[in-house]
Amino acid sequence: MSLARKDAGLRALVASTNINPEQKVPQILSKLQDILNRISVQDDRELGAFKNSLFSHGILQYCAGDALKLNYAKVEGGYATATQLAEILSSCCVGVDLGGDTEAFHRRLLPSVTDSLLSLASRLMNRALAGNGQPEMFRFFRKVMGSVCWLLKAHGHLATQVLQSDHYERMLMSEEERVGTVCVSLWHQLLTANSELVAGLGKGPLSVILDDVVYRMAHTSNPAVGGAAIRTLLLVARQQESALQLIIHRFKGLEGMIGREWRGRGFDEEVDQLIKLLHKVPKPADHTEVKYSVFVVVRVCACLTLSLCYQTWPEECVRAACVIQAAWRSYQTRRRVKSLPRAVRSLQRSFRERRQRRVQQAQAECWEEELRLQLCVRRQRARREFHQKQLQLLQLLSPGQVQQYLGEVERQAVIRIQRVWRGHRERRHFQQRRNTHTQHRAAVVLQRAVLRFLKRRRAEKAPPSLSPWIGPRGLTDSRRAELKREVEEHIALHPSSVVSLEGSRELHAQTQALLLQHLQGRDAELREHTHTHALLAQINTDLELLLNAPSLSVATATDCDVFRSRSAPVAARARQSHNALLQAGRLPWWKMLGDGDINCPESESAHTDSLYLGGS
Repeated sequence: MSLARKDAGLRALVASTNINPEQKVPQILSKLQDILNRISVQDDRELGAFKNSLFSHGILQYCAGDALKLNYAKVEGGYATATQLAEILSSCCVGVDLGGDTEAFHRRLLPSVTDSLLSLASRLMNRALAGNGQPEMFRFFRKVMGSVCWLLKAHGHLATQVLQSDHYERMLMSEEERVGTVCVSLWHQLLTANSELVAGLGKGPLSVILDDVVYRMAHTSNPAVGGAAIRTLLLVARQQESALQLIIHRFKGLEGMIGREWRGRGFDEEVDQLIKLLHKVPKPADHTEVKYSVFVVVRVCACLTLSLCYQTWPEECVRAACVIQAAWRSYQTRRRVKSLPRAVRSLQRSFRERRQRRVQQAQAECWEEELRLQLCVRRQRARREFHQKQLQLLQLLSPGQVQQYLGEVERQAVIRIQRVWRGHRERRHFQQRRNTHTQHRAAVVLQRAVLRFLKRRRAEKAPPSLSPWIGPRGLTDSRRAELKREVEEHIALHPSSVVSLEGSRELHAQTQALLLQHLQGRDAELREHTHTHALLAQINTDLELLLNAPSLSVATATDCDVFRSRSAPVAARARQSHNALLQAGRLPWWKMLGDGDINCPESESAHTDSLYLGGS
């Protein structure tokens, strides 16, 4: 089937009103995936033209307007279907080969797609944060936000709509760390892919992004969130000088917090680069002036002269050395007196520098605390505004809807309180029940070991069982008719070139006759086989009775009845054998020198084919 026919079938499926919307969405998703998989291996122009046909025939509008707003708890596949549909929708909105209707695409379709994707992401986040939420909902939430990022990379003007959306505002109000990681990673990827986005955003939207990024970084210790936040701030500061000035004036104390809390986390290079951008005051140069004085040499020479005078030189030399030492000491004293103001100035300068560093450190700490307070105040103000919007929306709703919403909120609160209380109670009683749990597990292990031991012992003591007879399985009428139909189809599709049709029919008739003869003879074989198994069962029964028989000294009449038979031929044959044994015992020794066989005088024609069931 060609792509054009499949496209026509997709349009007919979208326009159909006879199919339930919950059943229509999986069919549309399947057809879209099939067509995109087929056309993705072709030229990019054909792919763009196909996306344009999806837009021109209203398929993208249906997916963004009606499909993504359904309750996917009732749709086949659940929210996994919604996530796949969101990925395909964002992909089809990128790289569209538009002819001339660009205004309808950019002004009507793209805002609708963005709002639908954010609404789906908000629903997935609420389900993931609920008390009975599933862990896979966070994975679906990350995929949908990835679709939003893919859409924003191609259409940067939609970033302002995302920041002004109520759904994104709910994400900003969330204190969940995983939600914050997704939001910060969204802007980091977007700014990395589109370097001109910062210049296109105004001061208000850029302030919203910076507030959220700095708040997430200041209230978490997760290296993933911190690294993404620092890289985002670095991208914003590098791309525009006014954005750097906004960061410096809006977040005082940010430099100290970054250097103290985010060093040694694996991204020190980005931390140093950001601190260097935030702190543009050059470090004072450290000039060390080293001066060499000739008086040092004079002192050394004087010391050497004094040490030699006491040994070999006369008194004049000793007196000269003392004069030199006195002059050197007076020179040192005058030098210290002259350098005393300079030392005082150095001491005062070091004291002032130390006091200035303390003041700067205190000011940095004050700015950091003020930053944290400003972030908390902004957060609370945003929450208050958000709750006011919610109250305004509630006022617009009917009393029944308000009661339903309040009931849902109360139910979630009760569930959360019960979950916390049950967790606290279980943790408190766990230590008390630990010994009981240990004893219970030990008893279970011992019982299993004993049961396995007893099972092995019973298996060892059990007598060998006879293998059950497995007879041939016959064919049912339906199976026989199915095989006959398959044979006829095979013969019709593969006619023989060697044997004619009449020869094949004759050969088939002969085969059927041989098969009938075999089946008729098989009944006799089955009867003989059954008789053989019955004899074996009789022999095993007799052996078991003989092995378990008591001795004659303790045998009772009940024990003897076990070895008696109510069959007259069997009883007659037994009496004949017994009488023959008694008569043989009375014969003289010379009559027993033959082959040892004992002949019974009675007739040998007693019936021995009848079955003997012991004890019956």
